[in-house]
Amino acid sequence: MAEMKVTVGGLKGKMQLTAKGHTDHELKIDYFPPMGEDTGFTPLELVLAGLAGCSAHTVMFLLGRAGKKVDDIRVEAVGQRREEHPTMITHVELRFAIKGEGLEKAVVERVIQAAEEKFCPVWAMLKTTVKVTWTCEVG
Repeated sequence: MAEMKVTVGGLKGKMQLTAKGHTDHELKIDYFPPMGEDTGFTPLELVLAGLAGCSAHTVMFLLGRAGKKVDDIRVEAVGQRREEHPTMITHVELRFAIKGEGLEKAVVERVIQAAEEKFCPVWAMLKTTVKVTWTCEVG
């Protein structure tokens, strides 16, 4: 089994932390006022970003394998969060907007479905506890 590691630390201000992964890139993590100072992503936003990024990469990879070129892709992940603790995400709607010459909506929809059912690791992990739905625009 392959190991992955992310380190989070370096407290600044009230709650701002910095995350570092396998490169020297850094990502700010914070919380909204009054607990934090709103200078970075919240942890739940990072979960949404992880799902949006992973699903976008998976869809681009699968379309490329099918010989289709993606000129641009945007995935908006809209999460519904329950208010009682733990305040977890209960539903996510992924809104795909994909541009590419000659892309057919039916093909893109099949690729997104394949990403959902088989290929996107973050989606596979989340869908066991979170309802995930999606829509797509192709242009």
